[in-house]
Amino acid sequence: MIDSLPDIGMFGPYTYLITELFWGAIALALVVYAGVVRSAIRTILVLYPFAYVWDWYTLQMGVFVIPLRTGVELLGIPIEEHIFMLVVPALVVGLHETLRSLDRS
Repeated sequence: MIDSLPDIGMFGPYTYLITELFWGAIALALVVYAGVVRSAIRTILVLYPFAYVWDWYTLQMGVFVIPLRTGVELLGIPIEEHIFMLVVPALVVGLHETLRSLDRS
């Protein structure tokens, strides 16, 4: 099954960054479309410290390794992980609120 997935490794060390920016653009579009930018920011600010500690700890313990990344670190974790911690809550809030607005129409 995994062999049939497209290989995006062609971006080399920028692979993770590019995927985060791609999904981040989708998250931003959903958040703006649903008109919930403030809610998304608030959710991100509340979740970020928990996500950071969790991410830092699991990386330190060797739970996972990220081979296709830039190598740029900030506060002990890859910059791509910081972006991930912004994108995921924004995507969840944006998708949830978009679905909710579609249900109302």
